[in-house]
Amino acid sequence: MANSVLDVHGLTKTIGSLVLFKDISFSIGEDRKVGLIARNGAGKSSLLNIICGDEDYDTGKIVYRKDLRVGYLPQHPEYLGDMTVMEACFSHGNELTDLIKGYTQALLNGQKDLDVWMERMDAADAWSYETRIKQVLTRLKITDLDQKVCNLSGGQLKRVAVANVLMMEPDLLVMDEPTNHLDIEMIEWLEHYLQNRNVSMLLVTHDRYFLDDVCTEILELDDKQMFSYKGNYSYYLEKRQARIDAQNSEIARANNLYRKELDWMRRMPSARGHKAKYRENNFYEIEAKAKQRMEEKRTVLEVRNTYIGNKIFEAKYISKSFGDKVILKDFYYNFSRYEKMGIVGNNGTGKSTFIKLLLGFLKPDSGSFSIGETVRFGYYSQEGMRFDTEMRVIDAVRDVAEYVDLGGGRKLSAMQLLQHFLFSPEQQHNYIYKLSGGERRRLYLCTVLMQNPNFLILDEPTNDLDIITLQILEEYLQHFKGCVIIVSHDRYFMDKVVDHLLVFHGDGEIKDFPGNYSQYREWDDCRIDKERREKELTAKGDTFPCPNQKVRLNQKRRLSYKEQKELESLSVEIDRLEQEKKVLEDELCSGTLSVDKITAISKRLPVLSQELDEKSMRWLELTEIAES
Repeated sequence: MANSVLDVHGLTKTIGSLVLFKDISFSIGEDRKVGLIARNGAGKSSLLNIICGDEDYDTGKIVYRKDLRVGYLPQHPEYLGDMTVMEACFSHGNELTDLIKGYTQALLNGQKDLDVWMERMDAADAWSYETRIKQVLTRLKITDLDQKVCNLSGGQLKRVAVANVLMMEPDLLVMDEPTNHLDIEMIEWLEHYLQNRNVSMLLVTHDRYFLDDVCTEILELDDKQMFSYKGNYSYYLEKRQARIDAQNSEIARANNLYRKELDWMRRMPSARGHKAKYRENNFYEIEAKAKQRMEEKRTVLEVRNTYIGNKIFEAKYISKSFGDKVILKDFYYNFSRYEKMGIVGNNGTGKSTFIKLLLGFLKPDSGSFSIGETVRFGYYSQEGMRFDTEMRVIDAVRDVAEYVDLGGGRKLSAMQLLQHFLFSPEQQHNYIYKLSGGERRRLYLCTVLMQNPNFLILDEPTNDLDIITLQILEEYLQHFKGCVIIVSHDRYFMDKVVDHLLVFHGDGEIKDFPGNYSQYREWDDCRIDKERREKELTAKGDTFPCPNQKVRLNQKRRLSYKEQKELESLSVEIDRLEQEKKVLEDELCSGTLSVDKITAISKRLPVLSQELDEKSMRWLELTEIAES
């Protein structure tokens, strides 16, 4: 590639008998922002470590542009515990920080060549470096610069590392999950920051809006091979599907030829000349291609959920504080049946505390929760993943349940559920300690879903999960016949799943918004713009109405677009079911049916009645909201 900063040729990496990738090649061009996508455990982090010189590889060649400065943000950054935040930001040893350290040392030692150091500081504009570091740290909500890094949380440490690597101003910026532990406000700031920087970049992230808005190229590591797409994430999705369709057609052709050649091989010709030997060798190549699998079209996992009644939970004027910090203040909310709620807000505003109050892990200072008798919670949390790492994967799931009930007498085994969540039969019999961090998260998710809950609470479910797993989870939640609360900073994930938001602003202020995150952001941007423009007015009475002004927070919610379409379809469906029920009842009364037909109708009618009751109840709920 012309003007490339990095060229990788024929790179192979194995860990024991596991081949992560084999003979892969790619380049990163100057000022190109490249996103790397792969399943958990496919070797994304290993590849980044190899490029940054922190991990060995088996074969291949890596060529860097001369004098290339590489800045690396690892997934789990580490610093010496006795460092302060500011010292950590000077610890990466680039030219600028080395210059500042040299000047500081010259100043302390009273060296005679201090003027030379000052000239070099002027030329490099190094005087403002500390100010720029403080500005970036402030935007990332790190304000105590004298705090020891050993006292920082994992999220705070990640933010210090983000500031650190950004201020290096490298030629090639390598980032592994930069959005993990950042709230939406910080993610959008980082997104904007990177969009406006002329820097080559290679990043791994599950945040699909981030990929779409920042990246100009996508690399996909799939089945030990590397595929390149010259466009953003949306372009990648389109072209990837075309590649899969073409590969499936090729596999289908290979299967047809394989059957023909297999018949020839079985006939075992007694004399094989050179031509026959060539055909025999070619057979094994055809066989390998025919046995390839592209597991892209997965069936929807329609697990039958435990029945959930009309009463879900009611938060009755809840208040909760920690010292002077107010989390909730006289908060009231009545949760609806089948509601899919998202909870958003900056870190520290009380999102996880609210979940723990609801689940009874914390007690409110005042107020109470009234929870329906039929509610059965399933809780996925950041802290909840605890496994005996010496256990096998399949045993960890079987400890929860052997089967998942799909309804209608159908069952899904623990092994089948794991396969749906991308654990091959071989991986299922591996020990848990062999799994990557993302694979353990995926296993934890399986153990939660295996419990057949009718109310799922997911606290930051997208951290450390790959995009393919997120797509499976989104599909599952869209068809989930129960209630859902999701706390997440993943905007794409929220838009796909939720139809309603609670927005935590801090100091006990919580806003109720009927819609997904993008709809809320559009409304909020309009509100902010309206307020800004109104402040600029000098003429009395002038106003700038917001296009979405009809939205009112903290009032009874209205039907979302998804619910409106559901209400329309329910009316049609109920009419159809009632007509079918009437026809079956008339047939039963006719006296002309055979015994087999009577038996079939007798089995169908109870199922039909239950389905009618559920749809009618849902229709009534939506109608009440629409008429309120």
